[in-house]
Amino acid sequence: MRTVLVTGGAGFIGSAVVRHLVRNGVRVINLDKLTYAGNPASLKAIENAPNHRFVQGDIADVPLVLDLLRSEKVEGIMHLAAESHVDRSIDGPGAFVETNVVGTFRILSAALEYWRELEGEAKAGFRFHHISTDEVFGDLPFDSGIFSEDTPYSPSSPYSASKAASDHFVRAWHETYGLPVVLSNCSNNYGPYHFPEKLIPLTILNALEGKPLPVYGKGENVRDWLYVDDHAKALWLILTTGKLGESYNVGGRNERTNLEVVETICDILDARVPLADGRRRRELIAFVTDRPGHDRRYAIDATKLETELGWKAEENFDTGLARTIDWYLDNRWWWEPIRSGSYAGERLGTKA
Repeated sequence: MRTVLVTGGAGFIGSAVVRHLVRNGVRVINLDKLTYAGNPASLKAIENAPNHRFVQGDIADVPLVLDLLRSEKVEGIMHLAAESHVDRSIDGPGAFVETNVVGTFRILSAALEYWRELEGEAKAGFRFHHISTDEVFGDLPFDSGIFSEDTPYSPSSPYSASKAASDHFVRAWHETYGLPVVLSNCSNNYGPYHFPEKLIPLTILNALEGKPLPVYGKGENVRDWLYVDDHAKALWLILTTGKLGESYNVGGRNERTNLEVVETICDILDARVPLADGRRRRELIAFVTDRPGHDRRYAIDATKLETELGWKAEENFDTGLARTIDWYLDNRWWWEPIRSGSYAGERLGTKA
């Protein structure tokens, strides 16, 4: 596959996918609306690459998407554009329905029209890869269970409900219209260029600045953590070698409680850059009222991806987290405008 359309390619996971593909010689048409979490600075490393074209636009703009598909002779779509922050979905679910559900419906409509126009090898080789989340499965008990591709959907938040709906639409377009699709559901990602409203980057930056480190409830909620570059490699593998109509779970096999994550970040930063007043950063941890519908535990079984497609995560949580912290220490140019409020017209709070 030589030319791919990536939606949401200025976001956290999307930009990691774009950087990976461009560096490996794939021609990328990068479509991003540039909402608050889409940051062109995340593409700085490839901004002059001849095989990368950035287009600011909306996945719901069917004429635009069709024009890009036709003019660029796109051979595959990697659909990552989505609203993704659970707290924001609780406060304003409408945007999640518009982007994740309606937006997915519209890009599916464009993809189907384009695919029907193709002939021969071009039609046979075309793929639509829908990237989703493990949150569509709901949650697990603290002491047992793991999500497989056959786990029934049971979303708990407006965000996960919107992603579940989009998954169903993609499967319906495959079953009803024959659109060649593959799907994937991933566990929590972390790594460089992560917008600092999510737990790990927010904790790193608050801890670096000596600010309070809010943790929901008692910090007992468990997540399986996946390094974003490992995820990007898995997504390309699924697009190019996955079986049509199939879904693949992508997980890091790195379960940690939220409190363990925050405490580990504190300890690494204490070793790297001690606070001037001599305090240990664990003293900054502040337990706050839990959010509504907070899933207890996520855990991904990536056996199908590992055995059928040969993927394996290269980073464990300790190595990946150390790399992530070092990246934030070395790249203030990226996150300081976000923290100062000069980016996207808003100043981020301290909510994890």
